[in-house]
Amino acid sequence: MSDYPKHWKELAKTIKEKSDWCCQKCGRVCLRPGQKPNTTKPRAYNLQVHHWNRNPSDNRPENLIPLCSACHLSYHRGGKGNVSVGQLSLFDISQF
Repeated sequence: MSDYPKHWKELAKTIKEKSDWCCQKCGRVCLRPGQKPNTTKPRAYNLQVHHWNRNPSDNRPENLIPLCSACHLSYHRGGKGNVSVGQLSLFDISQF
């Protein structure tokens, strides 16, 4: 059984749209749904929604942050954050 809510896809899409499909760590513009990668770019990135406290059942807006696939993977690989708590305040979560 998944800890993600049934409406996770819609919630994640809303978070991504509010960030204008940009990673909140590195600022990289990511692919939108249905968008094909530009072949002149060496690599295209997908935007993912990260749970700051790593608890997928905690979907409060202040616990969710959009990260590109590279930043998200880096966070989970290192076992510690590459996004500091102070950086979360740069992302305006009041609109969620």
